[in-house]
Amino acid sequence: MKRTLLFLALATCSAIPSPLAAQVLDSTVCDILANPQSFDGKTVRIKGVVIVGFEEFAIQGSGCNQMINAIWLAYPEGTKGKAGPAAFLRLQLGKNHPAVVTSVSRPPLTLDKNKDFKDFDNLLSTPAKTNGLCLGCVKFTVTATLVGRLDGTRDTGLIRDSGGKVIGLGGYGNLNRYNARLVLQSVSEVSHQEIDYARVGAVASDDTASAGRSFTPGAPAADQMKRGADAFGAPGEDNGVSVGFGRANEIPKDDTAKSNANSPDGLLFHVTFDGERLKGPAMEVALSHVGTHIADVRSTSSGISNLILYGAEFRAWQTSILSAVSVKAKTLTLPGGYVVYSQSWSNSDLGKNANGGISGFLENWANITNPAKQ
Repeated sequence: MKRTLLFLALATCSAIPSPLAAQVLDSTVCDILANPQSFDGKTVRIKGVVIVGFEEFAIQGSGCNQMINAIWLAYPEGTKGKAGPAAFLRLQLGKNHPAVVTSVSRPPLTLDKNKDFKDFDNLLSTPAKTNGLCLGCVKFTVTATLVGRLDGTRDTGLIRDSGGKVIGLGGYGNLNRYNARLVLQSVSEVSHQEIDYARVGAVASDDTASAGRSFTPGAPAADQMKRGADAFGAPGEDNGVSVGFGRANEIPKDDTAKSNANSPDGLLFHVTFDGERLKGPAMEVALSHVGTHIADVRSTSSGISNLILYGAEFRAWQTSILSAVSVKAKTLTLPGGYVVYSQSWSNSDLGKNANGGISGFLENWANITNPAKQ
């Protein structure tokens, strides 16, 4: 009799959801992006396609009608995973910046490094074999069910007043431009899709190319590469830019809007390059790209310093093409198989094909909205 009662008690308990399971909210990328603040600090379960690229480590959405239709992905500190962006730029306000910000304290998380996670991490860190220069290109995208803590905010990037003065900072991920970040706790139901990189020399449509030309304010000239290089400062110069080498796939140790360090203009730029994925000419092009972002943010021109993300990335990729030409690359391909430069293109086709390739990459891979098509 006692055994029977014990069995019934155990069976009854097993049918009751655990406190953790009861707290997990099933959602979608689009639902979260529609109101990210309402999910802030909550544990969510999302099924979606995860991409890794030059500046991307995100869960894609489709038809969300947001500036970025994706959620940034991060591993908990100490995970030591392999997947993540090849280049990463994080902004912070210096201690000496006058803006008043509220720091949010979040408890540390633990990631279940089971077989599904290891498959997930391995697939997303498998490099693609391509001809020519391919920045941050990996072989697969991965579809999986992810569970983790959702960090959500309304404002992203540097927040400026009507006069262009920086009054705050928000956001997550590269350039602090993502409204939401998922800090991963578990992975399941992993499947993968190989990316087609056999599109070298593909000519863009006139519509795509012309749409891209709308976002080339002050189209980069030959000296744009020097401007990007100068943004890192001279050796030994303290200009608020720090450069590290490694993987940028974890929650930063100082995950706050304001740092304990100072900067000449109150702005700090933390740059991380994955040296294993960016070697030789690829590193030179990466430096030009990230340097353009830093120089643009610090620009005194309001038309450059406050560019929407689509325009900011378009400028940086144009500079990257100039850099690819200078290092004598035969082709420059972006993650997802988007060709933005080829020596085989005629001068008359170069502008159209380059702009079309950048537009296709930004819209279809990075999931950044082209406002000309809204």
